[in-house]
Amino acid sequence: MSNNNFTKGAGMARVFFSYSHEDELLRDQLEKHLASLKHEGYVESWHDRRILPGEDLSATIDAQINTAEVILLLVSASFLSSHYCYSIEMKRALERQASGECKVVPIILRACDWSHSPLGGLLAIPRDAKPITSWTNPDEAYTDVVRHIRALLQAGSEKSSPLARPGSAAQPSLVTSATAAMSAPRSSNLRLRKSFTDFDKDQFAHGSFDYIQRFFENSLAELQARNPGIQGTLRKVSDVRFTASIYRDGKAIVECAIAIGENYDRNSITYSGQLTGNSYNEILSVDADDQAVFFKTLMSSAFTGRTSKLSQEGAAEMFWERLLERLQR
Repeated sequence: MSNNNFTKGAGMARVFFSYSHEDELLRDQLEKHLASLKHEGYVESWHDRRILPGEDLSATIDAQINTAEVILLLVSASFLSSHYCYSIEMKRALERQASGECKVVPIILRACDWSHSPLGGLLAIPRDAKPITSWTNPDEAYTDVVRHIRALLQAGSEKSSPLARPGSAAQPSLVTSATAAMSAPRSSNLRLRKSFTDFDKDQFAHGSFDYIQRFFENSLAELQARNPGIQGTLRKVSDVRFTASIYRDGKAIVECAIAIGENYDRNSITYSGQLTGNSYNEILSVDADDQAVFFKTLMSSAFTGRTSKLSQEGAAEMFWERLLERLQR
């Protein structure tokens, strides 16, 4: 008789989140998407926001990371620059994976130079290690992550090692009294409604516009470096408008103009396939729900109809895809 602990309904895998607090909102979204696995009895998750007042921080985190069967490393520049995440949690996770005690899964949240870290030899998710914030529709990225985790757990259900639960024949029990206390059942639904002011929305919009400009500048440079005969230029027309052009052998092939606050509302970001004029191919407007500020698309086309909420990274990627679509046909 098989003694696996990942058979649906027979037991749950302990999942540990290692992340930078700067990425807490992204971690919250990932945990929402993992709810289906929780409802099916596959996983129970833990992160440091579960620590109760008065508990020893280091001892509690150590107890959790030492008993987790799956450790999710939520990778970003903030994660890599965090001494605790990089040198303590990641190091311990990789040690446990090397000894066959757990599985370590890098999840790339934001673009960063992670491939030259000790994680470079691991298969990272989402698909092709494309950062979650670079997907036009982040929900699709989270769904892809969940599918990979589900596949990992289902594969573990066919083997007793290295995904055996603590206390099984595959490894000695590492559960301490602190771990037992922290595994007491309670809801993970602890978020409260947030509200966002006009100032918050203004900061998001203008910060995003600056991000999109940097994104285009870097992308044009890389496109030119990788493709002989291609040249790219970005021209800053004003503090609220820039243009981008791509040339093949000196001839302009595609171009666009991106601006904020022009002819719609003060926070809208517009995309035009022409350098001049007031016709737009896309308009992004700032909106908010009870958890976050985001962009929504206002042009009804098949290209932009894939998502209703965009991060600044998603907005930049969507505009870049539109610029390149003619070149990539």
